[in-house]
Amino acid sequence: MRMIELAALTAPASESVGQALRDVFTAGNTKFFLTGILTTLELSIVVVLISILFGTILAVTRNYEKKIFGKVASVYVEIFRNTPLLLWIVGSVFLIPRNLIGSPMVRGGFGLMLYTSSVISEIVRGGMNSIHNGQFEAARSQGFTFVQTLLYIVLPQTFERIIPSLMSQIVTTIKDTSFLAQVGIAEFFWKARNVMTGMSKNVIITSKHVFVIYIFVALVYFVINFSLSCVVRMMRRRVSVRQ
Repeated sequence: MRMIELAALTAPASESVGQALRDVFTAGNTKFFLTGILTTLELSIVVVLISILFGTILAVTRNYEKKIFGKVASVYVEIFRNTPLLLWIVGSVFLIPRNLIGSPMVRGGFGLMLYTSSVISEIVRGGMNSIHNGQFEAARSQGFTFVQTLLYIVLPQTFERIIPSLMSQIVTTIKDTSFLAQVGIAEFFWKARNVMTGMSKNVIITSKHVFVIYIFVALVYFVINFSLSCVVRMMRRRVSVRQ
């Protein structure tokens, strides 16, 4: 009798989960999810590339220009690193004039870039500080200018040493794009929430639907970031072997 009762209890539960899966992963919803994933990846790539460029400029300025620009760069980095990311995303979306930057996604990405570049700046700066000063003297003796020394000697070694830390920050940036959902920007997390809103017009939303959607979101972020984390660990082993 107890076995029959257990079977009666588990059968409806499994059927309801299966129905929730069918409700969530319709053809239209699946396409909606995929466009959100692509948007998140594209946004992450653009933000990371610009942040690396701007962060490197900030790091070089802080290290080798000790007057006005160096102090300005230091203030910038300290302000952004010690304030919430969401503050800058909200500020960028709602305070930047629309006639200057029309797209909310670009404005939100700009706020994310400002914050990320300050973090990457410290990563790059730490790598540059690990380069012995004697290399500048050796380069100068060979007729290299300061800019040439940075481009051909210091920065290549710096980026080789900071690859693991930089990759870790890239993983963090991909997760940070989910903050953009809070200001209505249609990246993956926003689209996942709106699938649920759209479904409510046709089906009664239950805890099973919520569970399926958010487990799927978690799995997508996990697969992307765990893959990058594996790359980070592999690079760390290579860097440790070289050193």
